[in-house]
Amino acid sequence: MGREVKIAPSILAADFANFGKEIRAVEAQGADWIHVDVMDGHFVPNLTFGPALCKAIRPYIKSVMDVHLMISPVEHYIEEYAEAGADIITAHYEATDHPHRTMQAIRASGCKAGIALNPATPAESVEYLLDSIDLICVMTVNPGFGGQSFISSQLEKIEKLKSMIGSRQIFLEIDGGIDSKTAPLVVAQGANVLVAGSAVFKGGSSDNPSVYGENISAIRNAFE
Repeated sequence: MGREVKIAPSILAADFANFGKEIRAVEAQGADWIHVDVMDGHFVPNLTFGPALCKAIRPYIKSVMDVHLMISPVEHYIEEYAEAGADIITAHYEATDHPHRTMQAIRASGCKAGIALNPATPAESVEYLLDSIDLICVMTVNPGFGGQSFISSQLEKIEKLKSMIGSRQIFLEIDGGIDSKTAPLVVAQGANVLVAGSAVFKGGSSDNPSVYGENISAIRNAFE
């Protein structure tokens, strides 16, 4: 999976009627990972994708399927998303009473384990999880909907988490409000995976995929 900065388009912003074509198009245009936002209408106020959808799109994903579970309870569904083909499963710190056990369960399923932090959750929450995780996802919007504005107070949290990670092989992922303006800010603080939805998919389509490439390049050029 490498350590250079990854761009992970969120299919929440893609054409729902053409997921297969959309995934192939965005990967061909430079996407490093495919980010799948799973919402349950309970933990967050929106309802999106179940394991069956993940299984259906898995054959189209040639890179990494990065599954972000915004659901509670989360433990009951880890095995289902793993069997659906997830490479990384990220659960929210706020969605479980036993985050360490949840991380263990994700790794036991054969996937890399991620922990996500809502904007109000401090970096210190994951201090005792650092040797049990492969990814930390910092929410720079309140989870539930795409297209929200970046919460700049999270930059300090990103910097603090980068320091806490130290030499550990842990991805520091940022999710929410990422575009060519905010990407350089988070990369400067140590982020190495950028989830972008509307900033990647706006203006393009699977029949006009070059726009996706232009959007991805604009984000990448901004931080490089």
